[in-house]
Amino acid sequence: MKKGDIMEGKVLRTDFPNKGILEADGQTVTVKNALEGQKVRYVLSKKKRGKIEGRLLEVKEKSPLEKEEASCIHFGFCGGCNYQNLPYDEQLSLKKRQVECLFSRAGLDISPEKIWGSPDREGYRNKMEFTFGDEIKDGPLSLGMHKRDSFYDIVPLTDCRIVHEDFNRILRAVRTYFRERNTPFYHRMRHEGYLRHLVLRRSAKTGDILVNLVTSSQGTLDEGSFTDLLLKGLTLEGEITGIIHTINDSVADIVRSDESRLLYGRDYFYEYLWEMKFRISPYSFFQTNTRGAEVLYGCVREFVGETRDKLVYDLYSGTGTIAQIIAPVAGRVVGVEIVEEAVEAARINAGLNGLSNCRFIAGDVLKVLDDLEEKPDFIILDPPRDGINPKALKKIIRYGVDRMVYVSCKPTSLVRDLLILREEGYRVERCCLVDMFPGTVHVETVVKLTRV
Repeated sequence: MKKGDIMEGKVLRTDFPNKGILEADGQTVTVKNALEGQKVRYVLSKKKRGKIEGRLLEVKEKSPLEKEEASCIHFGFCGGCNYQNLPYDEQLSLKKRQVECLFSRAGLDISPEKIWGSPDREGYRNKMEFTFGDEIKDGPLSLGMHKRDSFYDIVPLTDCRIVHEDFNRILRAVRTYFRERNTPFYHRMRHEGYLRHLVLRRSAKTGDILVNLVTSSQGTLDEGSFTDLLLKGLTLEGEITGIIHTINDSVADIVRSDESRLLYGRDYFYEYLWEMKFRISPYSFFQTNTRGAEVLYGCVREFVGETRDKLVYDLYSGTGTIAQIIAPVAGRVVGVEIVEEAVEAARINAGLNGLSNCRFIAGDVLKVLDDLEEKPDFIILDPPRDGINPKALKKIIRYGVDRMVYVSCKPTSLVRDLLILREEGYRVERCCLVDMFPGTVHVETVVKLTRV
């Protein structure tokens, strides 16, 4: 086999995240977006250091798992979803097998108790970042999601199934508005143009909506006209309570703010988890599936167990959601988060919920731990997708707490950190999975660790 060869084969299994595993000439080949049970045609795209990868060209035969038609007209082209054509119980089973396979291949004797499904299987996302661009080179302005396996091409969404219909209505209106005005999008390679992203957030409990238009500084926005479009030209189930214009001149293809202008209303709304109230601003982290978050945090709360009169560290605490859920059954909770805006939101939220035993610190966990003199009784870890900095993990281990709970949105990062924790005397006592993202390849994993 050599690079460029076109081959066919049957996918033996699907590894996380959605990597089809085949065998050819006695060797293992990985083909992204190939589903176990499919017969596929692919081209060898990489052969280096014993790793062989292929690029999917065609599905010759469907998998026995593919028993449904995807509800989304963009499925197969859009890079957002991969499993919409699988019955939901098959989606859950596949994700559970993928995580179990990761644990097994790493030599970790962990058996997830179960995988909890999402209460909502469509329309569950409370936040979405849509991208401006074109679907084909020099084509008309598009606004939507990246095409599958493409850095440049943008699928012009009209009826995304994982967001509320209010998002689709706003997206269609904004795309038409800027098309009619021939407004240029920001070219990610040339670093020229104006329109970058449209970020929408919606409270699942109240229907309040924040609209955030992200542009470069290489143009101007008719703020009055744009605001009128959103407030007077749309019929929505919810209500737009804030419109923000963010200027972002970063060369990286990320949403960030060099300057933000409030065009209408306020730049926050309130979301609710159980009886608790959380203030959500344009850039504060909050789980993107509100009702799914209640399932996830219910699992976390069960794993944490009894913490009365104990000091709990919530590391990588974001807007302090977990800290505040644990606070009523703990002595004190200290949250550490690197994003200052998230920390400020956490402090505001703790006040809203009448919690006086929470303290939130802005800073990198790696550095902040050097300044925290008290030894915690319990540690909760909820790091970003890349997991915990190895140096920070060593400092966490040195506390020698008897129990920890680790919440992970990327099981491959979790496995790496669990291997280090095992070497330092920790074992996984309990594990469960929570599907926060139906139709997609992602899954949350929660583990309870005990010091041996």
